[in-house]
Amino acid sequence: MDHSEPGWHLYRTLLAVLEEGSLSGGARVLGLTQPTAGRHIEMLEASLGVALFTRSQSGLAPTETALTIKPYAESLRSTTEALRRRASSARDAMQGTVRITAAEIVGAEILPSILVDIRRRHPRLALELVLSDRTQDLLQRDADIAVRMVQPTQDALVARKIGMIELGVFAHPDYLRTHPTPTDIATLGDHDLIGFDRENAFIRRVLSTGLPIRRSMFALRTDSNIAQLAALRAGFGIGFCHLGLAAREPRLTRVLPAIKLELETWVVMHEDMRSNRACRAVFDGLAEGLTAYIEGAAKG
Repeated sequence: MDHSEPGWHLYRTLLAVLEEGSLSGGARVLGLTQPTAGRHIEMLEASLGVALFTRSQSGLAPTETALTIKPYAESLRSTTEALRRRASSARDAMQGTVRITAAEIVGAEILPSILVDIRRRHPRLALELVLSDRTQDLLQRDADIAVRMVQPTQDALVARKIGMIELGVFAHPDYLRTHPTPTDIATLGDHDLIGFDRENAFIRRVLSTGLPIRRSMFALRTDSNIAQLAALRAGFGIGFCHLGLAAREPRLTRVLPAIKLELETWVVMHEDMRSNRACRAVFDGLAEGLTAYIEGAAKG
């Protein structure tokens, strides 16, 4: 057993092989040769004194040990990337990298124009955007700033409530030309509805309001909000949409306006970032842009 402390580069190779499913795939994403990636795995195994993969003619299969240490290696990666971002920011208070995480629909449809404004104000900043409907843990440095649709409950976070994003029920005119416009909630069951596949915290909150919707009612089921919006725009059927996004799609028609949902909108960062000018500038820019988006939707 090699008792020397394994370097991060060895764990990075392990992660790449695990995520890509092969030694060649892991080497490719890291820009290494396959023999080099193989040596990294062998060095890590020697240092830890355990087998990380079983080898056969069909390739590598991760051992239980490899799968057990994978989350710790992912944590190392997050910490390493956070260190890199902070080091680059330290060279100049308004340059460096700021990593943002946001829900799919917010990150794809709302944030791009806001990020344009931030970039114009601070052209030496680099921005990283992670689209995920999973609540990222800022305490683990998965990101510097998060746009969340629920109030954060963790300590050590700076959180600003921006407001409420309203959702309504919409359909494309192409769909309504061949289907009667619903007149009440009861008639929704006669339509091609677009909705969720699996329940999550937001869906459970919606169901708790008493809205009589069930998974079995949906003609299209997907947990991707981007896919739901695309289907709505294509005329597949009836589904929920942000009022602000619908305003950009003048052909979308709101049906049953009495049905509405509201999403709390928060911008959050770790309190350690409060004194970092780059993070603070992005935090304030996101808050300003999202406020304008919500206010514009309310006026529309």
